[in-house]
Parts: sequence; structure tokens; C-alpha cells
Amino acid sequence: MSDTEIVSVEDPEYESLPDASVTMQMVAGACAGITEHTFMYPIDAIKTRMQVFTSNPQAIYSSMGAALKRISTTEGVLTLYRGVTSVMVGAGPAHALYFSTYEQCKKVFGANGEGHHPIASAAAGACATIASDGLMNPFDVVKQRMQVHGSTYRSMIDCFKSVVRTEGVGALYISYPTTLTMTIPFQSIHFASYEYFRKTLNPSGQYAPWTHITAGGLAGALAAAATTPLDVAKTLLQTRGTSTDPVIRNARGMLDAIGIIWKRQGINGFFRGLQPRIFSHMPATAICWTTYEFLKHLMQVQSYLVTKRANVAAAKSATSSPLSSSTTTPPTR
Repeated sequence: MSDTEIVSVEDPEYESLPDASVTMQMVAGACAGITEHTFMYPIDAIKTRMQVFTSNPQAIYSSMGAALKRISTTEGVLTLYRGVTSVMVGAGPAHALYFSTYEQCKKVFGANGEGHHPIASAAAGACATIASDGLMNPFDVVKQRMQVHGSTYRSMIDCFKSVVRTEGVGALYISYPTTLTMTIPFQSIHFASYEYFRKTLNPSGQYAPWTHITAGGLAGALAAAATTPLDVAKTLLQTRGTSTDPVIRNARGMLDAIGIIWKRQGINGFFRGLQPRIFSHMPATAICWTTYEFLKHLMQVQSYLVTKRANVAAAKSATSSPLSSSTTTPPTR
């Protein structure tokens, strides 16, 4: 038998692979987060513009298409990428923590068993977002400050220094309670829906990218639509420092934000930016899950093959050893 035949190992079935290590989960999660946020950043920028309360007619948009056209023609296409550095720097470590926490909590809560476990999946998703949002929130504040109409910040560092100098470190976390109020239900719906759609579409559990694309997209759209009102309140708090409206600038928390939105625009105000939010989250979650599952699967397979080849090589070495293959002939007298 040739060496090539000895080390050739058939690609194992997806569900028969050993569990991905925490390192694998973190690496795949970091890459997935950066990929998702970078690709979808222009739509996220439009969503932020549409959610911000302003009296400037140049910053009021009737639709997603109108916003895209006006921003591109009056400010330039690159304006849609202003602040992208902030999410690229923050998304890597935040998503590494996000996915690794989710995977570990799924085990603890029993969501990996057969059948559907929406409560366990939702609880694991809530734990994941609590951990990752604490890391990501300052980067999100900087990102949105740079996305708003008329932003004069030259860079992520410039924005960060300005916010801390003029408003204090607390400004980077003023929206954190509101963020959690939004992201905990969002991620609970997101993960529970994703696991349900994934298992329904692919009962065998074999690796199938189309499953992650479809399940991720549907879960993201559902969660985004359900939590848009809270996202509008969060955006108001995160961008209050750029507003010329004294009432908005003095908003201190979620209740203040909700009161301002209700008083000025009623129920419709809570659904500002609904369309771009769904259009951003639907492909974003599809991209994120597809990237994450692909990289995790790739690393699992490579780890399996390396281990298998090492075992085969060790077995070959043992069987070909002179001590094991030769027989000792007693001396003749």
C-alpha cells in the first residue's frame, strides 16, 4: 500500500465530526462578524440616517432608495462607508465572543439535542449578546456618530476622542441598557428561529450551505422586524450628541427616548427605518451564518484529517518496527 493510500481519509459526515473547539468557534465567529458588517455597512448607514430625528430637510429621507440616491449624489458614495473602520475593529473580537458564548451555552442549556429547543436556544442567544454587546457598544456609538448627516469626524480615533472629551466615557455606554433591551429579544428570536429553520430544512444535519443561507436570512428578517421600535430608541440615544435639539441632547435613557419618539411621531415613529433594517439584517445574518458554519466546518474537517493521518502513521510505524516484525532465534549450542 502506498503512503498516499495510507493517509487518504474520506471526508467525514458533518454531524460525525468532533465538536469544534472554542478556538475554532472564535476564529470562525470573528471572520463571520467582520465579513457581515463590511458587506452590509452601506445599508446600515442608510438605516441610521433614516432613524435619526432631525429638522434638516437634507437629512430627511422618504425611502431607502431616496436616501441612497441623495447621499450618493450630494455627499458621494464613499460617505456610505464612513465609520466602517469602527465596526471592522469591533466586530472581530465581539463576534468571536458572541459565537463561542452561544455554542458553550447551547451545550449547558441542552439545545444540541434532537428536536426543537426554542427556549434553550433563545437563552443561549441572550447570554451571547450580553457578553458581546459590552465589547461592541463603544464601537457602535462611534460608527453611528460618523454615519449621521453632516458628521465632521475625520476618523474613528478622532470621533472616539471627541466623544470622551466632550461627553465623558459614559457616553460610549449610555445606550448599553437600551441596546440590551433590544438585542436580548432580537437575539433570542434570531437564534431560536435560526435553529428551528435549520433543523426543519435539513433534518439530517449534514453540512449544507443553502440551509444556513435560508435559515439565517429568515431568522434575521423576523428578528429585525420585531425589534425595530427598540432600535429606533437606541439610535436616538447613540446619536444625541450630534443633535441640535436640546430635548434629544438631554435624553438620559430608554424611557426618555421612547417618550420623545411617541410625542413627536406617534406609533409611526417607532418604525422609522424598518425597510432598510430588514434589508440589512436579512442578508447580513445569511452571510454571517454561512461564513461561520463554513469556516467552522473547514477547521473541523482539517483537524479530523490531521488527527486521523497521525493515527494511521503511528499505526504504520508500530507495525513496521524491527522489534515487532522480527523474531528472535535462540542460539545453537
